Amino acid sequence: MRYVLAFIVALLVAAGAAFLWAGRAAGPVIEIREPSKAVGLSSPLDVAVTAPRGNLARLDITVEQNGQSYAVFSLGTPGSATLTQEAEDRVRITGEVGRKGVQALRGGPARILVTAERPALFGLRRISSQAVREVVVSLEPPRASVVSVHHFVNHGGAEVVVYRATPPDVESGVRVGDVTYPGFPAAGAGIPAADPALKVAFFALLWDQDLNAPISVFARDAAGNQARANFEYRVFPKPFKKSRIDISDAFLQRVVPEILQHSPGLKVEDPNDLVASFLAINGTLRRQNTEAIAALAKDTSPKISWDGPFTQLTNSQVEASFADQRTYFYGGKEIDRQVHLGFDLAVTANVPVAVANRGTVVYADFLGIYGNTVVVDHGMGLQSLYAHLSSIEVKPGDTVQKGQAIGRSGMTGLAGGDHLHFTMLLNGHPVTPVDWWSQQWMEDRVLRKFREAGAPIPTAQAATSETKPAPATAAPKAEPGRAHRKR
Repeated sequence: MRYVLAFIVALLVAAGAAFLWAGRAAGPVIEIREPSKAVGLSSPLDVAVTAPRGNLARLDITVEQNGQSYAVFSLGTPGSATLTQEAEDRVRITGEVGRKGVQALRGGPARILVTAERPALFGLRRISSQAVREVVVSLEPPRASVVSVHHFVNHGGAEVVVYRATPPDVESGVRVGDVTYPGFPAAGAGIPAADPALKVAFFALLWDQDLNAPISVFARDAAGNQARANFEYRVFPKPFKKSRIDISDAFLQRVVPEILQHSPGLKVEDPNDLVASFLAINGTLRRQNTEAIAALAKDTSPKISWDGPFTQLTNSQVEASFADQRTYFYGGKEIDRQVHLGFDLAVTANVPVAVANRGTVVYADFLGIYGNTVVVDHGMGLQSLYAHLSSIEVKPGDTVQKGQAIGRSGMTGLAGGDHLHFTMLLNGHPVTPVDWWSQQWMEDRVLRKFREAGAPIPTAQAATSETKPAPATAAPKAEPGRAHRKR
């Protein structure tokens, strides 16, 4: 009996120790991703909670303000929020938080409180954690109004709009369909005496966007409150060419090994299978290169550095134009289709390549299908790209002047012969260089708006305007350059 009693006592001591030990274990890890600083009429809610196997006994999200607590989400009452298993040990709650869901919220300070509990010791104990995010409730939406007039957009081309956004520090720009372009302080465009609310945004109707894609100015504050300003514009359709590209064994033997050597991130099953490797280069690597080029937009300056129209490679012939729809054939059979987003300009072998306008080099290295490549930033999201170079004579960070040599033409990458692949980029998206080569386009579409914005404006289209774009009736301007010749 004495041994039984001792065993029971030991068991109770062990159970008590286990109970105490379980209470000291770490609770769920809570990460409040959104909102970060402010809550508006409707702001994103994004919370991640990590616990063993994602097993939670309790999860509550509330908003607290002026001593009152308002439920936003709980396991039993999720409301409009959604709970998903993001990983084996992590759940994620996404939805919205703001005045629309919590009518009692008022402007001023508040806080987001997240409480989570996980079971421990076979469910006999619960271990809890809390996370708090101090926020400001902002219910006054920003304002936006358009200042410039007469906007004409070529399909695949660019335009610019001058507008006002208040408060001056709100995020703003132009939205074209589902693509956004940031606005920059007008002072960076050299507009005299520009107040902080005056902004400039270059935007584009991309080659693969619908001609009827809606275009408007937007302003969005940290709380997610938004304003929109419509403005008058006209879209000019542009026909894009189609071409046939025949792939030879000699071409594959020349380009595939070099590109694979410089692209360690591209995995191919058999490097000796040149056709399969070419398809991976022309497809997967092309997409990776496109993403890398788009990422360079973050390196743009808020000030314009270019001066006047951009220059085409001197005495060059146009061998391929922008948005050329290419079909690739090998052995007489179609093997791939891609779109050529630039101009191929040829003179003679290894001709010096001059930068098209003043700017700062943001990339100078080998880049997959483009071979040796230089990208120059000209400010406000505008950049120019020079590809297939045989040599590079600049480095990132260099300031280059219009006409300065940055390298020599070549046939690196997927080039079929010695030439320069040139294109313009707007916030990382390729646009036709034709507009930027034109003095008339530069004067009418860009400089005119800058001059007019520097003078007092009697009226402006307000954010409540519902002006509809006029129908497109005019034909696009012809491309410069000599007649095309096959390589």
